[in-house]
Amino acid sequence: MSRDDRAEAGAVEALPMLRWLRLLVTSLAAVMGLGIIAIVALLWLRLSEAPLPQLPEGFVLPEGATPAALTFARDWIVVVTEGGEVLVFDRQGRLRQTVTP
Repeated sequence: MSRDDRAEAGAVEALPMLRWLRLLVTSLAAVMGLGIIAIVALLWLRLSEAPLPQLPEGFVLPEGATPAALTFARDWIVVVTEGGEVLVFDRQGRLRQTVTP
């Protein structure tokens, strides 16, 4: 009862499948690497954009108003104060409307 040390018949047939599996794993690693490079490039491009628009020179908040949020639109600028008041200014910095809670 000696054991045959030669390769089993099934192992020789499995070698092409192992090559295919190795090719798939290598391809997956390459695609993942390219994906990470693409994500880093997109983040770098988006985060290196110009800063937010500047307020007009004549832009003055009413007395005692502390800004909590600022929104730029095409024709107006909206400031929400810490007290919840909404101030709508035009692009020249003139107060157009005030909305109180």
